[in-house]
Amino acid sequence: MVVHFSLLTDLKLYSRASRPKTEEEIATYKQLLSEGLVMPTNMELYVCNVDGSDMKQVTNLGQANWAPYFHPSGKKIIFASNHNSKRGMPFNLYMIDIDGTNLEQITYDGFFDAFPMFSYDGKKLIFSSNRNNNGTRDTNLFIADWVD
Repeated sequence: MVVHFSLLTDLKLYSRASRPKTEEEIATYKQLLSEGLVMPTNMELYVCNVDGSDMKQVTNLGQANWAPYFHPSGKKIIFASNHNSKRGMPFNLYMIDIDGTNLEQITYDGFFDAFPMFSYDGKKLIFSSNRNNNGTRDTNLFIADWVD
């Protein structure tokens, strides 16, 4: 497994990962890695215990599912995904139960929304977005009230 990102919370580890399968995919990955590069690829979300045991795949959506963050309840993960996109964009925010059920779209726009995080009390959501940037490449932070 190639793990690109991981976080620790409530004794659970979650990650986004791509899993090169063929000899060619593995060779390409290793070559790029030796140059300090990675190629955009399909990435799914996984959850496991902090010791690496009980690894379970959470998403099976295709495309890029990344920037995971646990909901304060520990029962859901919010993340960015372009799985509904035909051209790689937009990225919107989604939430899913840690068992891979109850996928829910959180943001609905034609831009880039990513890097979601909840406040410790779960009352606020902060995320980055390219919305309202007047056509530039600026990415701004947005804070929203969160109501379960």
